[in-house]
Order: sequence, then C-alpha cells, then structure tokens
Amino acid sequence: MQPQSLSSMPIEERLETQFYVWKQYRCAYDIYSPDSETSADAISLLLIHPIGVGLSRHFWHRFCRQWLQSGHLQQIYNPDLLGCGESDMPHIAYKPEDWAEQLHYFLETVVQKPTVLIVQGALLPVALALVHRQAEAAKTTGWVQGLVLAGPPAWAVMTQGTPVWRQQVVWNLLNSPFGRGFYRYARRRQFLQSFSTRELFAEVKDVDAGWLDMLEAGATNPASRHAVFSFLAGFWRQDYEVAIAAVHQPTLVVVGEQASSISRRGQAETPEQRLTNYLEHLSEGHGLKSRGRNVLPYESTAEFVAAIANFVSSFNPKSR
Repeated sequence: MQPQSLSSMPIEERLETQFYVWKQYRCAYDIYSPDSETSADAISLLLIHPIGVGLSRHFWHRFCRQWLQSGHLQQIYNPDLLGCGESDMPHIAYKPEDWAEQLHYFLETVVQKPTVLIVQGALLPVALALVHRQAEAAKTTGWVQGLVLAGPPAWAVMTQGTPVWRQQVVWNLLNSPFGRGFYRYARRRQFLQSFSTRELFAEVKDVDAGWLDMLEAGATNPASRHAVFSFLAGFWRQDYEVAIAAVHQPTLVVVGEQASSISRRGQAETPEQRLTNYLEHLSEGHGLKSRGRNVLPYESTAEFVAAIANFVSSFNPKSR
C-alpha cells in the first residue's frame, strides 16, 4: 500500500484505489502524498465527503490537487463512505453513527497517525460522532487533533431535531417504487444542473462539466440511492448543540460569503450569523468567510486551500 507522489501526470490518473474491509463491507479510499517525504507521525488530513446524488470521495479531487500543488506537505486520506463511490452499497438506512464507526475503524487500522478532519456541509454530524467515538476509545482526543468545517449547515438546522417518526415515514416513502422513480429523475443531468445552480453554487459558471460528469457517473449504480435517501429522510437531523460544545479540539469554521440554507429553518440566517453561532459554542473555535456559497472546496478551491492552510500548518507533528 504505497501512496502516490506528484509527477507530470494528472494526480487522479496515477491514483490506485485502495480498499479495506470494515465488518463484511469492502470500502474504498485514496491516499494523496506530496513529493517531499513526511514524518511518520506528521499531521495528516482526513476528508469527509458530502452525501447527495452522485457524490463520493471524488468531490475532493480538486481540493487534493490544489493542496499538493500549493506545496503543502500533509498526506491526505480520502475515503468513500459506505453506500457511496466504490465502497459497497448495502440496502440499509444509514445514520451518522454508522459512518462515524466506519471512519473510526479507518483511523485505527489504516491512517494510524494524528489527523485534521475536514468535513463538508451537513456531514458535520458524522464528524461529531467520530470525535466522540475517538474520545471514548482513547480517553483523550484520539487521532483527531483538529477539525475544519467547510460550509456547515445553518445553526437552526443543527440544533432543531426532526421527530423519529417523521424520519421513518420519509424513509419508507423513498424506500419504495416511488423512491426508485424519483432517483432516476434526480440523477438526470438537467436536474443536477438546476439543483446545483439553485442551492449549491454562487456562480452559474462554476456548475461546470466536471461537476456534472462526476455526479452523473456517481449516480449510475441505483444502489447509491440508499445513502442519499437516508440523508433525505433526515436520520442526521438532531439537536447537536451539546455535541458541538463538547468538541475540545481546535476547530476552524469556514463559511461562504454567499452561504445559504436548503432548509427553511436556516433561510433567514446570514453568513455572519452562522459564523457567530458556531464560534460562540466551540471551545476552541476560529472562523472566517471565503468566496463562494455552499460547496467551497469545489467551487472556490484555491481560496479554500489558502483559507485553511495556516490553521492546518499550526499543528506540529504529534505521536499518540
């Protein structure tokens, strides 16, 4: 399992997808490494991709390329969550705790070094559950030394749970012939472009062919709908105020200058209010705004890399 280094070839063309088995499931990941050798106990990056039609670890490829081309020396671990990308896609209802358990195993058996988590958007509950699980297992902060929250949800969305019965009703509806038909509709290029323009990107021009091609390819396997439907059912919708306050690691919150919320609960919140709300509840929180809207690592890659570089470099190599 040798990580790849930079060369004149495009990075993605030289990546050999790695696999590990968690429980009975085969799970995929990539390792991005700089040209220069890094210390065995140097801080690394662990990426948590968003959940949505066609989304997987490929969401992060632009970020990984930009990070290494900018001369940063951290090794990057980029896994597919179960139900996404090249990982197995069992027909189950996925909850944040399931993905956190998968990533905990990944940290303990594959990464095995101090890490900064970078989590996109509404997958924040997975990061929170992972931090909690690491702390329980190690009675310390575990491998996770810091977090970067890229475009986290509106504060109201993160602190107002959805009743379990409602989550189950939505799941049952989607987990039916209606759901299969809906997914076929939702993975059409026209729908993906319209949704991305309306809800995710600040500039229409940034909803480019690369983005749409990625989503179409990622949604080809109809079994990918189970993770998406779990997200739409709202199994992640809980009150996380206490969990956020319990994060003791340094945490950088990056909010888009044009950040918005898909949920009605968060539509009245300004980017400034969102940033303030998170920083008021994080014990070691830092925050800034960056160009873009809701998918900053993809739509404003260079700016996002520059925005988090100093924070990541502030972590000295540590051993467990």
